[in-house]
Amino acid sequence: MSTVTRFKLIFFVPPSALAACKSAIFGAGAGRYPGPGNYTECCWVSLGTGQFRPGGSANPNIGKVSELEEVQEARVETLCLGEDVVKKAVEALKNAHPYEEPAYEVLKLENF
Repeated sequence: MSTVTRFKLIFFVPPSALAACKSAIFGAGAGRYPGPGNYTECCWVSLGTGQFRPGGSANPNIGKVSELEEVQEARVETLCLGEDVVKKAVEALKNAHPYEEPAYEVLKLENF
């Protein structure tokens, strides 16, 4: 019996863009859980403080070049079933995210 490879997409976003980014990734197929419950749009969101210093050639959405910036951000974690879904979700995230370079991670999960 073959199983679909599972991935976890994790990204950071300012609260003002949270709804738009979640809508984008869910539209690309992220956040769906297999099984009889047919759950969709599932994710974990937590708030925290992000920090960055834009480099000399940056065009930051928040802050100024060369100045350290601390901002409130949401960390979002969601499941993606299959490599095609996670790739589409990352592309959708990049298109919806307000930052020049969104911070995200993709982790391949084990299925025991």
